[in-house]
Amino acid sequence: MTSPSPAPFEPRLASVAAVIADATRARMLSYLLAGDYASAGELARAASVSPATASGHLGKLMAAELLVCEQRGRYRYYKLADDEVAHALEALALMAERRTHTAAWANPTRQRLRFARCCYGHLAGQLGVELFSQLLSKEWLSPAGDGYLLTAQGKAGLDAMGFVVDGMDTSSASARLAYRCLDWSERRDHMAGKLPKALLAHCLQHGWLRRHEGERALEVTPLGRKHLAGLLPSVNAL
Repeated sequence: MTSPSPAPFEPRLASVAAVIADATRARMLSYLLAGDYASAGELARAASVSPATASGHLGKLMAAELLVCEQRGRYRYYKLADDEVAHALEALALMAERRTHTAAWANPTRQRLRFARCCYGHLAGQLGVELFSQLLSKEWLSPAGDGYLLTAQGKAGLDAMGFVVDGMDTSSASARLAYRCLDWSERRDHMAGKLPKALLAHCLQHGWLRRHEGERALEVTPLGRKHLAGLLPSVNAL
């Protein structure tokens, strides 16, 4: 008697893709791409569903290990599990718009998002691409393996602008501080990693950039134009 053939290997991709494919869960994941924690209520509003419905969807996202949850008192806050999840979602967004990209990003409703936005804690959009380009052209970054290190010239330049980069290992080639991340709207690279996260956090904390309520979009403040003009020439045109 012939023994039954073993079941074929099924990549987990199918089950994870099925979780992401739901429109409500996709809206929640997109909202969390900013990189911040969000409450169940905030995610319910972002997805335009009731709190009870949101709870069920969040459970599925947690089971698929796409989110992590932190309990703070009576409330739970959710965040994307890690950088890999964020990059996978950005890659899916790029692929989904590969034939409609130009028309989609020409829409006036997307202009704020295209100009500057938060991408899992770092700066993305036109401003993020410009920041990466400027740091490279000024030789403030040097290639190291699959990423970049901050040069002594770069550290001095950022210090002069008021950025604090102390506490970061700027000497070890194994401690990359930045790496390339393909930008959703620009289809060019911006930076991800420890250094760009610290730079964006500094800009937000000092009021140089501010978030639009309930959005990933960022805007440059008058104070930001003053401090960022030397590094990001495009802010002079605002």
